[in-house]
Formats: sequence, C-alpha cells, structure tokens
Amino acid sequence: MKKVFSKLDKPLLFVGLFFFLFGLVMVLSASSMESYMRYGYGPYHYFYRQAIFMVLGIILFFIIIRIPTKMYSWISYLLMIGIIVVLAILSAYGYVANSAQSWFKIGGISIQPSEFAKVISIIFLACYYGKNRDNLDNWKVLIFPLIPVVIVFGMVLVQPDLGTALIIGLITCFMFFALPMPKKMLNKFRLLIIGAIVLVVGIYVITDGKILKEYQKERFNFKDPCERYQEDSGYQLCNSFIAFKNGGVTGQGIGKSTQKYLYLPESYTDFIFPIIVEEWGAIVGVFLILMYLFVIYRLYRIARRASNLQGSLIAYGICMYLFLHVAINLVGVMGLAPLTGVPLPFLSYGGSYIISLMIALAVAQRVAIESTEKKKKKVNRKRKEA
Repeated sequence: MKKVFSKLDKPLLFVGLFFFLFGLVMVLSASSMESYMRYGYGPYHYFYRQAIFMVLGIILFFIIIRIPTKMYSWISYLLMIGIIVVLAILSAYGYVANSAQSWFKIGGISIQPSEFAKVISIIFLACYYGKNRDNLDNWKVLIFPLIPVVIVFGMVLVQPDLGTALIIGLITCFMFFALPMPKKMLNKFRLLIIGAIVLVVGIYVITDGKILKEYQKERFNFKDPCERYQEDSGYQLCNSFIAFKNGGVTGQGIGKSTQKYLYLPESYTDFIFPIIVEEWGAIVGVFLILMYLFVIYRLYRIARRASNLQGSLIAYGICMYLFLHVAINLVGVMGLAPLTGVPLPFLSYGGSYIISLMIALAVAQRVAIESTEKKKKKVNRKRKEA
C-alpha cells in the first residue's frame, strides 16, 4: 500500500480530504435545526449518516486505486448494462421525492442510481474510445458508444431529473469533442450538435414550454426572486440571497446561521454554500471556490499526463463532472442561472453522491498511479540503455 500511496496525486488527495472534513462539519451545522424542528430527529442525524457514507466511500476508494485500468474495459460494459436495467426498474418501483421518481427506498436509506450513472458513463465512453483509438475516423465507431449513454440520459430525463440529465449530456459532449478525430469529422459533429440545440429550442417555443413540467418552467423565471417571494420559484433563492447578505465579509460565526432555521429549504444539500457564507463569510466562500479550481486543475493535469487515451478520457471526464457540479450549483444559488437541484461536490449532504464522488476520485487517482509507473519505467529503461 505504501508503494501505491507514493504514486497518488497528493495535492489532490489532501485538498479532497480537507473538503470532505469541512463538508462534514457544515452538514452538521446546516442540518441540525431542520433535522430536529422539521423531522423530529436528533441534531446529529444527518451528520452520522454522512459520516457513514464517507467511510463507505473511503473503503471503496482504497479498493479501486488498486484495480488496474486495463480491467475497466469488460467491467464498463457490465456496469452500463446494469445501470440501464436499474433505471428501468426505478421507473416502475422508484420512490418519488421532490416531484422526481429518482430513488430506491431501502429501509431508512434512499439510493439515487442516476448519480452512479454519471461515473459509469465516463468509464464506459473512455474504455470504448481507448480500445478503438486507431479507428476514430470511422463514424460508426464514434457513434456506437453514444447509444447506451443517450438511453441513460433519456431515462434520467423522464424521471424527471433535468439537472442530472444535463450533466450526463454535457460530460458526454465534452468527452466526445476531446477525441483525436479528424478535423472534417469534428466539424460535422459540431454542426450536428448546433442543429440539435436549435431543434430543442424550436420544440420548446412551438409547444409553449409544454415539454417541461410546470415547476421546471418556474426555474426559468428571471424576475427578482424577492419580488416573487411567496412563489415556490422565488422563496429559496430569496432566502439564499439573505444568507449571503447576513454573512458579509467575515461571517456570523460557525453554527450561527439564521437561515438554517427552516427559512432556507435544503440548507444542507443543494443550498449549503449560502449557509457556509453566512457562517464563515465571503472570504471563506471565495477560498472554497479557489480550492475547487485547484482540484479541477489537478484532474486536468492527470488527464494531460495520462499514459494512454483511455486514462486521459477518464480523468478528463471526471474533471468535467466536478466542474459542472460546482458551476451549476453555484450559479443556481447565486441566481445567475435556473436552479436544478445539483449537489455541491464534497460539501452537500447525500449518500449516493458522496460515494459516487469518492469512486470518481479513486478512478482518477488510479490513472495518476499508472502514469507515474509508466514514466518511472521509461526513465529506468533509458538509464539501462545509457
């Protein structure tokens, strides 16, 4: 294990550890009042659950970093078939919460399969394209792996879970256009994507937005949220702004948020960032954003230094996965874009997401380990030849 640890991307590891521990503290602070006042649980209810999920994630992390990426190829097919079957079962027997049939309820635990679908899609696409790297001038080779991912995208979209479907779709697009395909083919696919976007917008306009649920359309209401405070679409965002204002530069102090007293719904999940700023201030808020950028940079660095196309695509996909979660969550809670219910990496409460994130980081670290091993072998070979 010492040899494996020495080859990990340590800056990414330590910053990730800091994020997870800070997130655990903030889940406790943000959830304690809602846990007791709304649900009648103890103030440590969500803290204990998040800690358990984190321990499970750590166990998976140390298992995954020991599995060579060459084994991912056949595993990825099984995972893709498995997630499609699970999503199909979910459509019939899933548990409905927040107007979406996205969870399995097992005892007191809710499992959200679509969170795992993101990482599975990344690994599946990377393995397929890595295996067929010499045939990327063949449009059939390029299109084939997109079919199961589009099926997953559609199954998540009809739950309906627009935020998760959007992330799966964008990750797929970023990975696809990162492929070293011929320029002519690349330009054709760009035109195809633009055409698809125009088609979707056209359908939305023609149907007067009927392709979206009413609560989804409300998210595109860009009027001042505090002018529509009594509406569902403005209540959360207005209280988010109040939390930011209360925090100021230096914050009210740890545990001293007022918005977590049932004013800001989902204060320990999607809206945990406003609570952090309210308690710690804008200084810590900016610091966390900079730390996110650092994590994204380290993942991009792993992608650039990967020893093969498969590893590079895996790390690049995970880089985009993290970036999209951070960007979509923050612009939503700041009122710069529609709210989509996307959790903030490391900090938001959620068992499925925390485990999925741990798996993603472990896979990226495995790519880093193999890149380091190959580099050392190359150096040693040159030394012997000299």
